[in-house]
Amino acid sequence: MLAADPGLGQLQAGWRTFVAMVTALAVGYGMARALDIPAMIGMMVGGMMGLMSAFAVAENTWQRLTHAILWMPFPYAAVLWLAAELHDDRRLEIGLMVGALALTFFLARFGQLSLLTGMMLFNGLMVGMMANIPAGMSGKAFLVALTSAAAVLATRLLLCYPMPREDLLRTQRAFVVEARRVADAAVEALDPDADQERAVRRMARALRRLNVTTVTIDGRLAQPEVAADPDMAELLHRHLFDAELALRGIGRAVQDLTRLDVPPDLREALVVGLVVARDTPLGSAQGLRPAAEIIRQQADAVPHLPHAAPSPPDAVQQQTDTGTGQAESVEPACRVAHLLDSLAGSLSHWLALGRNSPESPDEVPFQSTVALERNRPAGSAAATKRVLAAGTETSWRRAVPFVRAPLHAGVAAAIVCPITDAIDPHRFYWGLVGVMITLFGTNTTHERLRKFGHRMAGTVVGAVIGIALLHLVGHGHVYVMLTVIVAGITLGAWGMQRAYAFWVVGLVVALVQLYGLTTPDAGMDHLLGERLLDNGLGILVATVCAALIFPLSGRRITREAERGYVSAVDDLVSQLALRWEDPDAAVRLRGAARAVDSALFQVVSLVRPLVRMPLGVRERGADNRTALLTTATGHARALAAAADIDIDLAPRQAERFTRITATLTGSLRALDRALATGEPDEPWQAVTPLIRELKADLDPAPPGPRAGRIRTALRELAALDESLAGYAERCGLTVRSTPRQDVVSSPMERRTQALVAEWGIRRTPHDAATSGRSAGVSTTAAPGTATAAPQSVPPTPPAVSATPSGGVTVAGTVRCDRHPAGCAGWITVIDARGKRVAAGSVQSGRYRVAGLRPGPHTLVVSASAHAPHAELLSVPNAGGTGRIGHDMRL
Repeated sequence: MLAADPGLGQLQAGWRTFVAMVTALAVGYGMARALDIPAMIGMMVGGMMGLMSAFAVAENTWQRLTHAILWMPFPYAAVLWLAAELHDDRRLEIGLMVGALALTFFLARFGQLSLLTGMMLFNGLMVGMMANIPAGMSGKAFLVALTSAAAVLATRLLLCYPMPREDLLRTQRAFVVEARRVADAAVEALDPDADQERAVRRMARALRRLNVTTVTIDGRLAQPEVAADPDMAELLHRHLFDAELALRGIGRAVQDLTRLDVPPDLREALVVGLVVARDTPLGSAQGLRPAAEIIRQQADAVPHLPHAAPSPPDAVQQQTDTGTGQAESVEPACRVAHLLDSLAGSLSHWLALGRNSPESPDEVPFQSTVALERNRPAGSAAATKRVLAAGTETSWRRAVPFVRAPLHAGVAAAIVCPITDAIDPHRFYWGLVGVMITLFGTNTTHERLRKFGHRMAGTVVGAVIGIALLHLVGHGHVYVMLTVIVAGITLGAWGMQRAYAFWVVGLVVALVQLYGLTTPDAGMDHLLGERLLDNGLGILVATVCAALIFPLSGRRITREAERGYVSAVDDLVSQLALRWEDPDAAVRLRGAARAVDSALFQVVSLVRPLVRMPLGVRERGADNRTALLTTATGHARALAAAADIDIDLAPRQAERFTRITATLTGSLRALDRALATGEPDEPWQAVTPLIRELKADLDPAPPGPRAGRIRTALRELAALDESLAGYAERCGLTVRSTPRQDVVSSPMERRTQALVAEWGIRRTPHDAATSGRSAGVSTTAAPGTATAAPQSVPPTPPAVSATPSGGVTVAGTVRCDRHPAGCAGWITVIDARGKRVAAGSVQSGRYRVAGLRPGPHTLVVSASAHAPHAELLSVPNAGGTGRIGHDMRL
């Protein structure tokens, strides 16, 4: 249950619904008796307080919970009186319902409390019309609603008190469960008698579930009161990231071992180590280290294993092949041992919740890069908002984001209401419910049609179960009927986050019991068929209206989600460049990699088909692109973990690395422009040759842990470039290799390299010495680089420094009096014609944007703690390439 429901969010939703509904119905019934009003009216008014508090109020602090629940009776009771006053005017009543639905969608843009207000207005009109509450009873209905809300609040604080930190601990246990599944599948894969392909597929499924759990935990770390402070949240984020990366590495290593001839003793040691990892209890993760040491000892003994004495030539050849295969198994086995050590450290620190402050020098508070929807990684909403905002930046179209959803709801309701009123005047609101549920939580036609399928299937299944229970219980047992109602809604609330159809089944089961009070058994089939028809009509009309009124193409939204992914990778590469350029910079490489993870979830949610077709029936281009992005995401994670070290490269090596990151950033922005316009006009410049050149330059460096991490980071950066190059090629870009560093193709490039070489010559001995303080990188100058003279003094950096990349790079700081350590936000660069030409994030007060052409530009800083700030910047001509510094103060 923990693995299927990280943090038990679904179970808590069901329990919250059960507590709220039982309390609200009981208090509504008691207040009806005390105020001498019909029991059904008291239970309908009170029951709505319980239902809406369970579904629309899920705050995780008692103050916000109290504010929201106690506010509900006021708009609800106000429209109960209005519905009673207008009950004799049918047209006005229907028009008011249509307007209330449109108002609900309008208020949804202004926060959770505004959305709750709109929903209570709509529900109050619907209940007032259904129950035909007299105007003189409105005051008593308000007392029932207020008392029920207060009672629901009391029971929720007593029995469902929000405990976000305990929820985090549950998600930790969910992570451990998924980790054990990965280890168990790995043990099965190492069994020579088992179905290894099946075990590998099982391990891949477990790794996907593990990733969903970790991304969910990262999103929850930003919620109030989950972590003690932002510093602790950052530590939790880091340890969790490293633990997941270690498990993924173990999975890949075991997959490699399944294709090799592993010596029996080494295989046994691997199985024992993985069994220990699977069965180690919480809080004893350090117990993995002895198992890792045993694996290392057996791996070291493989080259010394005796083999059978050679006799015939065939036997000699067979022995040679066997020895070679066994030797090849040493490297992945040692990798498993190393990753078990890494997992032990990360998991033990993470389960212990870390220390109260981060370790120096990486003092940077946690900033969430993951958006959650219903406690799951977000889907298409963010991309839809960006598409809508991008097309509505001028003149009257600025109002489109505010009026688009209300227009969809209002027009659809205005079409549906006359039709459903003609079908059954007493239940025309069923069509309105179909409109409302269609437009809430959906952003594309595919999502709305999928919801239509869930609604229809859930209604049919719920009707069958509900009628069977009604026949079994009968009409005279009120308490049993109420039990079925509460149980149906509770189970539906529990299953809603897994599949919308589960909620519909529970809801219809509950409603059938209510319909049984006034509808004979012979008319139940007709009544439920009418409900199905009205709901389906409302869903389809709402879908058509959303597709025709200010339409947003599903393909365009998908491309925007892919642009969000490219932007996340761009941010990761920019932070990597800053991390290696300035070791003291407080950047968050793991957070940037987690943002890439979150962006991938959004892409996958949009390319998921409405109906799975057999292989070869539907076009596979989207699947191929998604597979490439999935591969790139894995390399981004590994890159972030390996590259997060202090490093100061020698001048020639630093120059090459700057060229690599600047070229890759330029390619990413060319891909972004191609996705935005649909017309690729620039090629993808592959940097893998440059990375290999830099690795060859670093190979003579002494071995060591840091040198190994640098080589790992460069290897993962090359793999990331190759994956994204394949994706860019499928998006229509031409892939070209970047010329080698030592190839001079023009006088301008020769002048650029001469200037860079001149800066290298003018470095002081102190600078030259500190340039080698990296992960095992030699402090000696690279071949061909002149050494510094002892008496030389470093000159003042020029206004524009040349870099061998296309366009000028602008870098600097963003600070203010309230945030002396630097502000966080986004920076956008606009050229003289008002076109956005570059963008990037501001991390700990530092930013870096590349690819600017000479001329006037405007730099716009957007930060959550400040109003937007703009400054003019004139980019001088540096032969097409260069770098300038520009600091801003808010």
